[in-house]
Amino acid sequence: MNGDVVQIGELSERTGVSRRSIRYYEQKGLLRARRTGKGWREYDEDAVNRVLNVRELLRSGLTVEDIRQVEPCLSMEMADFMSCSDADHAIAMYEERLAVIDEKAALLQRHREELVRRIAMLRTRSGADDFERILKNARRT
Repeated sequence: MNGDVVQIGELSERTGVSRRSIRYYEQKGLLRARRTGKGWREYDEDAVNRVLNVRELLRSGLTVEDIRQVEPCLSMEMADFMSCSDADHAIAMYEERLAVIDEKAALLQRHREELVRRIAMLRTRSGADDFERILKNARRT
């Protein structure tokens, strides 16, 4: 860190993350800002890496609570981030999140199978009703 500060607008532009998300990261303790005399937020230069890392970790399926576990590493560049903390701790965190995602995927698969079954059942009944109507109409003529 070279002592430079950025305001929220510049931080948003440099990271591609909305101001709203930046304020949310700050609210959740993943980012720190100082306030100027006018009340504007000022961030240290390392905030750029922090915001980029938080965004990437959220995109990978981690939660804010998960990310808090590696908060001391967030200022590192993403290339260095993976080697920041105890690998066993990080692996356990990722495996826990993966297990949650696998459970959700299995539940979605069960829901999907049930919907497919119900659609097939309705189509079969609908087809039978259509066939009966055709027969009745054919008998009338």
